[in-house]
Amino acid sequence: MKVVGLTGGIGSGKSTIARLFSALGIAVYDSDTEAKKLINTSAEIKKRIVEVFGAEAYAEGVYNRAYMADIVFRNPDKLAVLNSIVHPVLADHFNQWVALQTSPYVIKEAAILFESGSYKNCDFIITVTAPETLRISRCMSRDGSTEAQVRARMAQQWTDAQRIALSDAVIENINLEETEKRVRELNNLFIKNQK
Repeated sequence: MKVVGLTGGIGSGKSTIARLFSALGIAVYDSDTEAKKLINTSAEIKKRIVEVFGAEAYAEGVYNRAYMADIVFRNPDKLAVLNSIVHPVLADHFNQWVALQTSPYVIKEAAILFESGSYKNCDFIITVTAPETLRISRCMSRDGSTEAQVRARMAQQWTDAQRIALSDAVIENINLEETEKRVRELNNLFIKNQK
C-alpha cells in the first residue's frame, strides 16, 4: 500500500487538505489525534511518561496536557524524550491501521513527519504551506492561543524550507478553490501510478 505523507507547519491547513483527500475516498491517518488517544490508552506509554516526567503527568489518571506542554515546549530535549516514548508505539499503530485499509493509497497526516523520522516510511511526501501571518492568525482563532504561544510552537518545528527540500509536492493553502484543484491533481497522479 502506497503511503503518502502529509505535513506542514502549525496553522498551514494540513487538516483541511486531509479532509479533501478523505472526501475523495482516501483513508487518512491523523497522527496527532491518534497520538493523543494512545497517550491516554497505552499502558506502555503511560508507564514510561510517569517514569520520566513524574506522576503529575497523569493527574487523576488522565494525561495532564497543560503540565506536559509547559515542560516540553520550553525544552527541546524533553520534547525529544516524549517523542521517543510515543512515536514507536504510534508507528506500530499506524502499520496495523494500514493493513486494514482498502483505498488505493493512504494519507499519513503528521505535523512532525520529518522531525519524528516517520517520513522515511512514506512513498511520497506533500508539504502544506501558507504565509506565516495567516498561519498565526488561524491558530489564534482555532485554539484561542496568543501569538507568543503559536510562535513558541512554530519554533519547535522545522521551517517550510526544510520540509520542502525533502518533499515531492507542495500545496500552498491560501485559496480553497486552488487547494481543492491541487488535491484532485495529486489524487489522480497517485491513482494513475497505482496501475
